[in-house]
Amino acid sequence: MTLFFTLTLQAQIQINGIITDSNNKPLPFATITTSENNNTITDVDGKFIFKISSSANTLTVSYIGFQTKTIALLNGKTFYAVSLVQQTDDLKEVVVSNENPALTIIRKVIANKSLNNPQKKLNSFEYKTYNKLIVTANPDSIDGRIDSTASYKNLDKKIINIDSSDYKFKEIVSKQHLFQTEKVSQYQFGNNKLKETVLGTKIAGFKQPIYEVLAFNLQSISIYDPKYELFETKYENPIATNAPSSYNYKLLDTVSIRGRDTFMIYFKNKSKRKSSGLEGVLYIDKENFAVAKAVMRIKGVLDISGIHEFEYIPKEKIWFQSNTTFKIVKGKNDDDIRILGGTIQFDGDVEENFEPRKKVASDFTYLISESNSFDIRVNTNNPIKNPSLYIEIKDDAAKKPENFWEAYRKENLDLKSQKTYLLLDSLSVSNRIEKRLGIGRKIINGFYPIGPVDLDLKKIISYNNYEGFRLGLGGITNDRLSKNFRIEGYGAYGTKDGVFKYSVGSGVLLDKYTNTWLNGYYTDDVREIASTVFAVDKRVFKIYDPRPINISTFYHYTGWKANVQTKIIPKTEAVFELARTYVEPKFDYLFNYNGQLYSHYVMTTAMASIVWAPFSDYMQTPTGRTESDKRFPRFTFQFTQSLPDVLENDFKFSKIDFKTEYEKKYLNGQKTSLLLQAGYATGDVPITHLYNTMPNNLTKETIIQRITFAGRNSFETMFFNEFFSSQYVFFQIKHGFDRIKIMKKVRPSLVLVTRMAWGHMENPEQHVGPDYKTLDKGFFESGIELNKIFKGFGLGGFYRYGPNQLLKFEDNIAVKISYVLDLGL
Repeated sequence: MTLFFTLTLQAQIQINGIITDSNNKPLPFATITTSENNNTITDVDGKFIFKISSSANTLTVSYIGFQTKTIALLNGKTFYAVSLVQQTDDLKEVVVSNENPALTIIRKVIANKSLNNPQKKLNSFEYKTYNKLIVTANPDSIDGRIDSTASYKNLDKKIINIDSSDYKFKEIVSKQHLFQTEKVSQYQFGNNKLKETVLGTKIAGFKQPIYEVLAFNLQSISIYDPKYELFETKYENPIATNAPSSYNYKLLDTVSIRGRDTFMIYFKNKSKRKSSGLEGVLYIDKENFAVAKAVMRIKGVLDISGIHEFEYIPKEKIWFQSNTTFKIVKGKNDDDIRILGGTIQFDGDVEENFEPRKKVASDFTYLISESNSFDIRVNTNNPIKNPSLYIEIKDDAAKKPENFWEAYRKENLDLKSQKTYLLLDSLSVSNRIEKRLGIGRKIINGFYPIGPVDLDLKKIISYNNYEGFRLGLGGITNDRLSKNFRIEGYGAYGTKDGVFKYSVGSGVLLDKYTNTWLNGYYTDDVREIASTVFAVDKRVFKIYDPRPINISTFYHYTGWKANVQTKIIPKTEAVFELARTYVEPKFDYLFNYNGQLYSHYVMTTAMASIVWAPFSDYMQTPTGRTESDKRFPRFTFQFTQSLPDVLENDFKFSKIDFKTEYEKKYLNGQKTSLLLQAGYATGDVPITHLYNTMPNNLTKETIIQRITFAGRNSFETMFFNEFFSSQYVFFQIKHGFDRIKIMKKVRPSLVLVTRMAWGHMENPEQHVGPDYKTLDKGFFESGIELNKIFKGFGLGGFYRYGPNQLLKFEDNIAVKISYVLDLGL
């Protein structure tokens, strides 16, 4: 009886409700306090959901400018609607100065950030977290009726359709959640770097973890970051240095948190656009002006909220984050929304002038993620292993026994959560969900697995003006054959040149942790002349590759190469290569070297290529290291050196190539992209290995005849083989605006583009045959792209100007078709 009585006292019940004024208008961020001094606040719609102890007997509701009201809690009642009466006497607000008191408080918060931010005040700290994420729905919100439609003929009623989807959905969510994960992590901070080590992970329906889900950033860890992040979108923090110019603030109330008095301040972005910026409530410690609690909210396409709760550490006089809650429910949206690979799907609204669609069960689906911190230790000075990593997942993280989870869970799993694991695991096996997900990942990268081989989809068919249709077959062995050894290759046949091409190679894994591979290849193929290829560039899979369609000048090459691919240097990926290549130009060209004309030649080269992404976050998984959060700027370097008198090498030369990329996304949906690329070749370099600066225009008489597909970073008004350089610099700026809604299915995105290049040709007398120009005076073009006008297709127009402008006005204009494939992932 004593044990039962104790458990009863500790049991929690969940209540919900709404707080309104006398006109039934919701009161956002009203404070609700139980008789046991636990508190919460209402959301922007005046609604609340609150877990309270069963021993609590009253709720007190307060809101600045309104009379405080206390109501009794009744057994069995879970919904409470409370109406507050506005005060008639003068408000006794806390007056800090002559200006808006809330703004004065916020200015003091900003001024004291370095004293209150744990990552600024403390030299080091570490703590552990237990996180549980579920996708579910409240079955009580779903009608669950079995609807039917009927037709009548000669007064006879005939049932023609039965819709039981809501009923079935309600049955499912009454028994289990739709998706569920658990994670235990250790966080370590030192030398201004924060690292997460995943000690254990458990995902319903999956034996192996989905690493993308583990790296998914739902909300900022620190409340003091200049940009606050919600659902991988960054917003200006309401306590950032310049935040007062972007936000309005209002002092709502004063409440007690952890026994310390705090100001309760409401903030909202000043922008008049709907769904623009954050709004929410900050609880500010009256004594040190630190954040003691924060509620951040975005209400738009999705209704997203993030709550940060803190624990006060008296010894350090600092508030340290103890709990976070993240929630997504459906908001106002025009498009279908899919998140977590389609686990949650919200259907878009119907077109205007049509009746709104009936709410379906999936409209009540929501995601909630809760994290609890414990074992908080400050100024530990424990060294952090591999501090350049943002996330490290232990090899045995997905293999933890049940007693591991029982030790870290805040409370035992309820029956519904237990059934979720059992049912989703069974469903995953029967429907081969893990296998399908693996296939989907490979298809995105251009492969389709067939047994122990991944078929290369890029090699099946393509077209260019030299080979005609290029028909081929290629692939690479996968983990089913071996995790430490691979074989790859392809074969292709050109219908126009009538020549068979091929490549064979293999590789051996030297170090799994740093993804270090030793590879060897032999190739007999053709390649576009004067093209720049960075060995470390990621493979890009396209259903079609538009630019090569119009290329007609290639060189034939045969040879072997050996290289080492590695990520051993933090935040980099590198390729070190040794190659011997026989080159034969397949166009009218001779290379004049010391008076001797070469129609073919041998090149023996050593090359080092490296991409450095200093601002990106990297994740270490049991299968290797990946870039979990791609950030800019990023830099790519490549150096190539010929090796004189080695394996019959004919020429002595050096090449240095460089590229830097930058992207900036704005809160209003716009994006600016910058690209700077340069190359410098010195010594005796044939034109096949110089630079053509990515031309993409046909030599045709009329604009209509020159219409073709646009490239990604190519000069659309520069004709093929018009310019060649031994040194060049290329700069491109693109600015994309948010999509414009013309009709439901027509929502183009406007992109403004400007490109420019300068170059020079050393030793032009060495190149015998082709007529070309140089870029000494520069080349300039600007254009407008309307992408995704319909079904992914778009249209663009570009204009050539400056010193290399052509005499005929129409020859300076290029019209291009664009196509953007949206995989919906």
